[in-house]
Amino acid sequence: MKRLNLLFTGLFGLLLLAQTALAGGDFAVVLSKQAKFDDVRENAVMAIENRGMKIDHQSYIADMLARTGRDIGLTKAVYLRGDQIQFCKADLSRAMMEADPRNMVFCPFIINVYVTPDKPDVVNVAYRKPYAPGASKASKKALADVEKMLGEIAREALQ
Repeated sequence: MKRLNLLFTGLFGLLLLAQTALAGGDFAVVLSKQAKFDDVRENAVMAIENRGMKIDHQSYIADMLARTGRDIGLTKAVYLRGDQIQFCKADLSRAMMEADPRNMVFCPFIINVYVTPDKPDVVNVAYRKPYAPGASKASKKALADVEKMLGEIAREALQ
């Protein structure tokens, strides 16, 4: 059973690498600005909520990495601060999944806000590019609409 799990994990990793290669390695959009983390994070929350969406979950990734890193002897700071904000937009989600049920993998939508140790005065806002190789015309349109919304939120967060 362990070998089967390792095989599936390896195949999944290869699939992700292949998708990244097909996408030209451009799997994420990152926008940056010299700003205060809390201001940008609050702007991101407001940009989401002002569009009538509900935040489903917030993950404090930097805190988790720092905590678990200590437990396993890895103390290098990846982020000074870093959070994920997860949310959904019913009409975009539905259009995306009606176009192709596999598009469920792009839900929930996530905006990341983070600061790295090498640039402590720069706040980054990032999101995954919803990209599906070989997608139908309907799926491409739905995914483009999702990416447009994510881009608008990211840009608004940095205003």
